[in-house]
Amino acid sequence: MTAASDESALAFDPWDPAFVDDPYPAFAELRARGRVLYYEPSDQWLVPHHADVSALLRDRRLGRTYQHRFTHEDFGRTPPPPEQEPFHTLNDHGMLDLEPPDHTRIRRLVSKAFTPRTVERLKPYVHGLADDLVSRLVAAGGGDLLTDVAEPLPVAVIAEMLGIPESDRAPLRPWSADICGMYELNPSEETAARAVRASLDFSDYLRALIAARRKEPGDDLISGLIAAHDEDDDRLTEQEMISTCVLLLNAGHEATVNATANGWLALFRHPDQLAALRADHRLVPSAVEELMRYDTPLQLFERWVLDEIEIDGTTLPRGAEVAMLFGSANHDPAVFTDPERLDLARRDNPHISFSAGIHYCIGAPLARIELAASMTSLLERAPTLRLAAQPERRPNFVMRGLTGLRVEL
Repeated sequence: MTAASDESALAFDPWDPAFVDDPYPAFAELRARGRVLYYEPSDQWLVPHHADVSALLRDRRLGRTYQHRFTHEDFGRTPPPPEQEPFHTLNDHGMLDLEPPDHTRIRRLVSKAFTPRTVERLKPYVHGLADDLVSRLVAAGGGDLLTDVAEPLPVAVIAEMLGIPESDRAPLRPWSADICGMYELNPSEETAARAVRASLDFSDYLRALIAARRKEPGDDLISGLIAAHDEDDDRLTEQEMISTCVLLLNAGHEATVNATANGWLALFRHPDQLAALRADHRLVPSAVEELMRYDTPLQLFERWVLDEIEIDGTTLPRGAEVAMLFGSANHDPAVFTDPERLDLARRDNPHISFSAGIHYCIGAPLARIELAASMTSLLERAPTLRLAAQPERRPNFVMRGLTGLRVEL
């Protein structure tokens, strides 16, 4: 191991509150140190540069899983503990953690629900819901932008798409939060236990809902997946249906919630940019992209090395795990002019907050509509919105977000 790959010399510490609060200076140090650096505490190779992250996301020598080609033992990995089986069964049958041909089959079926025409038809519903949520915030004179607007909007949209009744939606966000805790680095036993309970509860709920929709189909995604399960040659298994629904709910709101809260905090901390946005709402589309880049909601994306690769003279053997640092890539000066500056009018903005390659976020167009809808409504209905209290960061590094965002008018 070279000095450049000695974790004691790295400024990367995902469990340090100071690092979690602002990891971007450390990312600059990582980029200066090299293109790939070994980090022993998580047994991963960190990749901090935009060009490398972008290329590796498309490199078929890496995969989100290895179980389509190797057993845990063949791959030199220890199987997960038996008590975590409910979580891994749920997680491992979702398309985010599958590789072709299973990934291709499931994504093809699910993509029918995310065609441009389908997403465009959702616009009036999304904008109406955003206006309603913001109107309530304004009527109350302020509140928590996270829980009052950022969370309920995308949760309601994806629940509506899936056909989950409004009366059943309260547990969705807590289930999602508990499951997503397992995506942090080296999750604790307590985190794993919460994820297992949530996996069981969420799966039981969806299994019952699928049974109900099988008897009485509706005009929703679950009914569509059942039809695919029953009729298509490339049909889904019931477990794949359940895992797909959970993935769509989790991925369909986690990034949007965090991008909304992170984005508004960035705006409050850059009053000149907020003033420019308030003066010209035509900046909203580019503002959404810039805020996704500036404070990236998903900081790290993991891939397994299926076939040996070499990066800048360093060989990564089969069985190694690569951690692609999205937040660092989105601040790479080789790609972004003055990357530490928030510039809502930035035009050349090839950020990778929605990933790339076969695992590019299928819901990215919908997320953009949701982010633009809530931003526009807040600009129009709450033009004097301001920060009421300094927020706290969630202790998580991978999914970067806030515990709350108190605002007032």
